[in-house]
Amino acid sequence: QVQLVESGGGLVQAGASLRLSCAASGRTLSNYPVGWFRQAPGKEREFVAASSWSGANTYYADSAKGRVTISRDNAKNTVYLQMNSLKPEDTAVYYCATQRTRFGSGSLRVPGEYDYWGQGTQVTVSS
Repeated sequence: QVQLVESGGGLVQAGASLRLSCAASGRTLSNYPVGWFRQAPGKEREFVAASSWSGANTYYADSAKGRVTISRDNAKNTVYLQMNSLKPEDTAVYYCATQRTRFGSGSLRVPGEYDYWGQGTQVTVSS
């Protein structure tokens, strides 16, 4: 059974940085795409960033470009989300997800394309 566990969230001031981690068990994340999404209270879950199965291609939401970097450490079976210059509007629960299909499919930007999700980690940015 695939399990994803996010960590690294917290309460920070605007302008600070955080690195979120997504650790997997039950399968290796290499050869599978991984996405990061977030959901603020009263809002739909939205795309933040994704990594193709090889890590050679990365994708970012417009709101994340220039401030966020997704990366992989296959030796640790972990995917990271480095977030810099955090803003109050970044406040949300952040989730990582991966697909069932090896090498993945789809745009990697849509929550419905993912099969396995973590429980989320809260990020709160104060002004």
